[in-house]
Amino acid sequence: TIHDFRGFPEPLYNIDYPASGDAAIGTEVLAALAAAGFLAHPVERGLDHGAWIPLRLMYPAADIPVVPLALQHDQGPAYHHALGKALAGLPASGILIVASGNLTHNLRDYQTAHRDKTSPAYVAHFAEWIAERLAARDLDALLDYRAQAPDAARAHPSEEHLLPLFVALGAAGNEWHAERLHSGIDDHVLAMDSFALWPSSSGEQQ
Repeated sequence: TIHDFRGFPEPLYNIDYPASGDAAIGTEVLAALAAAGFLAHPVERGLDHGAWIPLRLMYPAADIPVVPLALQHDQGPAYHHALGKALAGLPASGILIVASGNLTHNLRDYQTAHRDKTSPAYVAHFAEWIAERLAARDLDALLDYRAQAPDAARAHPSEEHLLPLFVALGAAGNEWHAERLHSGIDDHVLAMDSFALWPSSSGEQQ
C-alpha cells in the first residue's frame, strides 16, 4: 500500500490494502496492449492511492486481484482513449476496468477554498459539462475538453486526474453508454462524480 501524498492526517498513512496481484491477468493486459501496438513492460509495484482508495470502498476485504496500469503523463486524451480501446476485450473475460481520478483537481484552489469555505463556480460548471458530454456521447468534445470545457486548465492544471476517464471511454467501445452513479463536491473544489460505462449494444453494464 503506497501512501503517495503529503500533509494529511496520520490515520491515512496507517491504512493497509493488501490486495494481491495476478500474473495471468497482467500477461493478458500486456498481450492486448502489444496487439494494439503499445509498448508496455511488467513491473512489481504496490498500489498507489489512486488505486487503493476507490478499491477500499468497493471491495473493503481486499479479496480481489488488482493489476494497475500506469498513465503516460506526456500523452493526452487521444492516446489514453486508444489505450482503453486496446483493453476493450478484457471485460468479456471477467476483468473489471476501474478508472479513478477526479473531475476537478486543483490543489492551489483547494488550499484557498478550504480556508474560505467557498466553492469556485468552475468546479460545478466543469463537472456538469463532462456529464452532459458523456450523456450526449460527444466523444469529439470530450477529447478536446482542454479547448471546449469551461475553465479546463483551472479544473486540471495537470491532466493525470482526468486521463483515466479516456481509458474507460476507449474500453467501453465505439457505441458506449454512460450512467452517472454519483455527483458531489468534496472540500469545495474536488468534483467526485462517478460513472459506469459500457457498450450500448451489449445491453448490460460491464
